[in-house]
Amino acid sequence: MLVLLRKTFLGVVLSGLVAVAVLAAPVQAADQEQDTQPAAYATLADILENEQARNKLIQDLREMAAKQGESGAVGAPQAASPEKLSLPRRMAHIVSGFAATIGTRFETIAGNLKGIFATAPGDKAPFDYKALGQAALNLGLVILTVIAAFFLFRRLAHPFFARLSAWSRQGSGKSALLRLTGIVALAAGGDVLVVGLAYVTGNLVATFAVGESGALSTQVALFLNAFLLIELLKAGIRMLFASRYDGLRLLPLAAEHAAYWNRFLARLAGFVGYGMLFVVPLTAQNMSNAAGQGVGLLIMLAAFIYATTIVLQNRVAVRDGFSARAEKFSMGTSQVLLRIAARIWHLLAITYLVVVLLVTLIRPSDALPFVMLATLKSLIFIGAGVLVSGIVAQFLGKRVTLSPELRRKLPLLETRLNAYVPIVFKVVRTIIILVVGLFILDAWGLFDFSGWYTSVAGRNLIGTGANVAVILLFALGVWIALASLIEHRLNPDTGTGAPTARAKTLLSLFRNAVAITITTITAMILLAEIGINIGPLIAGAGVLGLAIGFGAQKLVQDIITGVFIQVENAMNTGDVVTAGGITGVAERLSIRSVGLRDLSGTYHIVPFSSVDTVSNFMRDFAFHVGEYGIAYREDIDEAVTHLRAAFDELAADPEYADALLEPLEVSGVTALADSSVNIRVRIKTTPGMQWGVGRAYNRLVKRHFDAAGIEIPFPHTTIYFGENKDGSAPAANLRMVQDALEQEAQDTAPGEAKNENAK
Repeated sequence: MLVLLRKTFLGVVLSGLVAVAVLAAPVQAADQEQDTQPAAYATLADILENEQARNKLIQDLREMAAKQGESGAVGAPQAASPEKLSLPRRMAHIVSGFAATIGTRFETIAGNLKGIFATAPGDKAPFDYKALGQAALNLGLVILTVIAAFFLFRRLAHPFFARLSAWSRQGSGKSALLRLTGIVALAAGGDVLVVGLAYVTGNLVATFAVGESGALSTQVALFLNAFLLIELLKAGIRMLFASRYDGLRLLPLAAEHAAYWNRFLARLAGFVGYGMLFVVPLTAQNMSNAAGQGVGLLIMLAAFIYATTIVLQNRVAVRDGFSARAEKFSMGTSQVLLRIAARIWHLLAITYLVVVLLVTLIRPSDALPFVMLATLKSLIFIGAGVLVSGIVAQFLGKRVTLSPELRRKLPLLETRLNAYVPIVFKVVRTIIILVVGLFILDAWGLFDFSGWYTSVAGRNLIGTGANVAVILLFALGVWIALASLIEHRLNPDTGTGAPTARAKTLLSLFRNAVAITITTITAMILLAEIGINIGPLIAGAGVLGLAIGFGAQKLVQDIITGVFIQVENAMNTGDVVTAGGITGVAERLSIRSVGLRDLSGTYHIVPFSSVDTVSNFMRDFAFHVGEYGIAYREDIDEAVTHLRAAFDELAADPEYADALLEPLEVSGVTALADSSVNIRVRIKTTPGMQWGVGRAYNRLVKRHFDAAGIEIPFPHTTIYFGENKDGSAPAANLRMVQDALEQEAQDTAPGEAKNENAK
């Protein structure tokens, strides 16, 4: 409590000291006026009574009026218009005007202070000490009463604030910010009530216990009004930097940092507020306007030096805080803005302080209240913008998470929402920044927001922007709904089960068509909404389309053929087809072409205009057709029996049992070939299984024929040596391999014996 008492007295001590000196000014000013007025009146009377002097005065006045009409000022040379001066000369005039203004203010202050405290020997006392003491006592009594009542009510309200702080810290999740905002608003209401009760107490004491009953003195009224405004401003500061209650602080600051900035702003508000709202008016009323302006200048200079010093001392600390805050944001725009603010925040603060000081120097009578009100409005608008942005961030700034059941039914919906929601959040945040900027410009008189809003252009712009937002949101909602419905139909775990290949193809094409249609219609509606006549655009698009149609007949043929291929269900994704002379799996189907992957893995894009015939191997059912040759010496019926046995074994295999649709079909002998008798069989299978079934059946046929000793012939060669004219065959000089080996052994044996005898 002592700390709060010291902070409050810091703002009012100056008012008490200066008020004591100011109360003496009317007495001295009255004495000076009594000394100078009789001499001036007597001189004027003498001039008017003397006819010659009167005529001379009239002539001089007429000459001065004529000179003023010619030159614009009596005795002043013709000066160039400010609009015609160059920029350096205008800057020089402004600087010299500032210097002259400051010099005049200081001279006035010095003269007034000298006149108050300096008296000539033999003069009467400049003021009544008894009246001064009584006025100072009454004012001091009111000040002490108001301050004591304020701290008493704050002490009584402490449990209320502490309980609100505890409630605020219990919130979590997306409702935490809303909960904090509501509780802080409730605490601010209690703070305002405390200030109001202290203000009413001071009024009651000043009205019924001090001075005449039922009336307020000027000094007391000035202090009470200043107290009310300043303490309300401090209540607003406490909403942001509540140092004693962690749960009632809007800004995310540590307790020691919040206490530091709350103490700085409270001191600055008390010093400037009580000085400008209490001391300066009191000085201007009892001394002169120049004296009041001089005191105000001194107060603003002191406040400027103090505030600038604090800003420079905390330049690095605040910069680090902004940088650390930027790292917590996932949005690139927010990070960039916070990093820029970290680098230039002190420059902006000092620039604002300089502007306030210069405005005080130029127009001290009416500019300072305007600056204070504009500053208060700007802070309110910025705080409201930050609050709304924070609330929006609670709902749109985080990743959307769906329930497991919804993710199972619509696996792509969560990804789609997380792609669109951040964009919507950025747009909303941009709109908030623009609106806050317009309100701030309006508060400083740089932009008439209310006038612009009520104008035709403003209403049209806002209405158009709202309509555009609604159209975009509606189009986005329609696209998400249709895409989710298509995704639901394509999902084998939901809907009516696994979709057919035709359904997959048509739904995929329908999704692309829906995207193109929604985009085109939305673009047309938006262009019409913003005032662009789309009639010529549609006509031009039609002419352009006709020209493109003539120039791109191949493309048109591709599209038309592709439409009929899809309508006739000639192929679907996953089918094995032959199109354009290429056989492969159809991996991708568009309205213009088909992508085929052949057996070697090569991917082919076949335009539909080059497709004359589509051979689809995946429709309804398929056949494995096999021809098996046996030797001429084998029994055909026995071979057929073993072919059926191989099929029965294949049908018993669980891997292929479901793929066989009918029993083995034996067509019979199809050819008596050069080396074999060919028997044809046909196996009916599910589409796509004919190749696997054929390979498995060939394996079993080979095994059964081998087990039964049935020969699968290979090519035979007959050697013909010819014959003589008489029909006899010529001798064939043939040697068997075994005979050749024996002869070679006999030839080598005598040579080895001779070598042995020689040894």
